[in-house]
Amino acid sequence: MTRYLPILVVLFIFSCKSNVNSDEARTPISESETVIDNTKTDDDLSAISTKDFREFKVLDSKLITKAEIWQTINPLMEDFKEADYNRLKPMVLESDMMTLQKHIADGKFNYEQLTKFYLYRIRKFDRENDLSLNSVISINPNVINEAKEKDDNANNLGHPIYGMPILLKDNINAANMVTTAGAAALKDNKTDDAFLTKQLKSKGALILGKANLSEWAYFFCGDCPSGYSAIGGQTLNPYGRRIIDTGGSSSGSGVSVSANFAAAAIGSETSGSILSPASSNSVVGLKPTIGLVSRSGVVPISSTLDTAGPMTKTVMDNAILLDAIFGPDTSDSKTIDARLDNGFYYEKLKNASLKGKRFGAPKRLLQDTLFVEALDVLKKQGAIIVEIEEEELGLPNFLRLLNLDMKKDLPSYMESYANKDIPMRTIEDFMAYNLKDSLTSMPYGQNLFKGISDDKGDAQFLERIQDTLKLNGQQFFDKPMRSQKLDAFLSINNYHAGFAAVAEYPALTVPMGYQDNGRPMGLTFISGRLQEKFLLEWAYVYEQASKERIAPKDYN
Repeated sequence: MTRYLPILVVLFIFSCKSNVNSDEARTPISESETVIDNTKTDDDLSAISTKDFREFKVLDSKLITKAEIWQTINPLMEDFKEADYNRLKPMVLESDMMTLQKHIADGKFNYEQLTKFYLYRIRKFDRENDLSLNSVISINPNVINEAKEKDDNANNLGHPIYGMPILLKDNINAANMVTTAGAAALKDNKTDDAFLTKQLKSKGALILGKANLSEWAYFFCGDCPSGYSAIGGQTLNPYGRRIIDTGGSSSGSGVSVSANFAAAAIGSETSGSILSPASSNSVVGLKPTIGLVSRSGVVPISSTLDTAGPMTKTVMDNAILLDAIFGPDTSDSKTIDARLDNGFYYEKLKNASLKGKRFGAPKRLLQDTLFVEALDVLKKQGAIIVEIEEEELGLPNFLRLLNLDMKKDLPSYMESYANKDIPMRTIEDFMAYNLKDSLTSMPYGQNLFKGISDDKGDAQFLERIQDTLKLNGQQFFDKPMRSQKLDAFLSINNYHAGFAAVAEYPALTVPMGYQDNGRPMGLTFISGRLQEKFLLEWAYVYEQASKERIAPKDYN
């Protein structure tokens, strides 16, 4: 039975570079990454081009080296040997957080040893070797000492995230590390903690380091591979280095979790940037309702659509991580006070059921054999699958929304959350900086930044775009959900990420298998505002019944 369709009648949205109208959403794709040339108008179908994502101009970073990343940590790792790594490996690889906590409670290892295991593994595999993935940009210089403190206070464990080493996408501020968004211009951007970083720390999580990303969250170059940044180099997919795309823009977060470089990671999404790398690396990724998780202290694209979210090996871990980061932030204009207690997302997850749940499956996706097999799994668990036609709605001026938001939101971040010694504030400032050493700062150009600079839309025009897109996005899901009494809309990978983005609805992807070439694919659940608890429950039941995730074999 074939598991790979040579042509799928869907547009892969491999990043925040999203589909812009309903015709484009039905454009066939090939195994090469489909990207949108956003330098052209939204109405120009010729704007879609196919780029072979293996055409890398740069692999290894020109701005950081492995020696520089590890110079502070290496002296603290001298007591952790290969024998220690091998002893822990059977207990740590592919283990979820609850299992790790049980091993620690049973005395098999402690938080310091767990942290050193992940550090040893990153150092062993991630850079400057035949298996390098370039998924980690920096290491928290204090993380080993912080892990020792967790061991000293282990009796205070109140949340399952306690002591778990977490990687942050490198557009999320964290003290004692720089926050670069992958850009050379931000190489010295040392900041305080973002609100969500404080949330993690307040629950006892350890910030292990920063993960690479598609530079400026993939809204910079316009014609570059996902997973590339000037700071971090080219992130590669552990299921097929230089063969299978990483997805973007949370590339390093997805790759590092899949390769077991951390207990979990945080990504961010504007349109597809969690769903794409999660599905492309066979991990679980959740894009929350906009405002459930704070965006303060996160390098922005769009204050309308941006959100951070959890990327994990399992659905249970995803629920735990979401539980650790959500919460109201008065400095975030879209903040939501869900008034929920800790444990809301994970404590009763194992009691979840799909019996009688009605899920809408777009008819055109039924050509995909993995999707059809996933539907069969859902049916066997009691779900009702309703075949539906998608609404004929577009996403007009989607690109201009991103342009106009980033034009105002980036200066706001620089003024409020960036290092005060960095002189750049505007898109034009950063463009001028990049021109000083273009081969290092912008080997693929900066066409999307140019588009932002050239866009002369005003605040009134932006508001009209926002209203139209939100209405279209919500109608795209709400109409079939109302008429067919659906609980959720089913998709593949990030195929409908653009509509979920503008609707501001949550979406969760979970591994659903592999194509014949080894490429991971994800089953994606989308539902209405603040339905995260139910998305996690449905995905958990599917995950436990299907058990599709297989760890990348070269990294075991």
